[in-house]
Amino acid sequence: MSAAAFVLLLAINNPAIDMDGFLRVAADAAAYRESHRVTEDEFLRMSAEPGTIVLDARSHEKFELMHIKGAVNLSFSDISIATLDELLPDKETRILIYCNNNFRNEERAFPGKAPYASLNLSTYIALYSYGYRNVYELGPLFDVRETKLPMEGSLLLRRDQQ
Repeated sequence: MSAAAFVLLLAINNPAIDMDGFLRVAADAAAYRESHRVTEDEFLRMSAEPGTIVLDARSHEKFELMHIKGAVNLSFSDISIATLDELLPDKETRILIYCNNNFRNEERAFPGKAPYASLNLSTYIALYSYGYRNVYELGPLFDVRETKLPMEGSLLLRRDQQ
């Protein structure tokens, strides 16, 4: 490496961004996640148990349109040390997650994403990175009109008023 290239590399280095660390944590999280994916029935049962948080990491706008009843919203872009400490101070709390790619036939609330860009993956890795290990991910894909999961939001209110 030339001296100029080394100086440029130092100039753009940012100790607050660690790609190698992210890739290591993502690989660890991927292996751990395999035993933490659940069916619709398991998600329903677990969500009814005291102390369980259903976390929706979609944007506030999409959350308001439609979400699983009782879910709390923390947009992925707002996940930070401070917001997690406030919302989930106990890292042993059971957290259930879902995303756009769990539901179809309601593009306004659940717009499809590329499978490898699914918000479940990013959210799982982020929570794992912050030390949360009691995280379970809804696995299957459901028609939003046929799921057993109770939904609420402004889209449903509008339909009921028609």
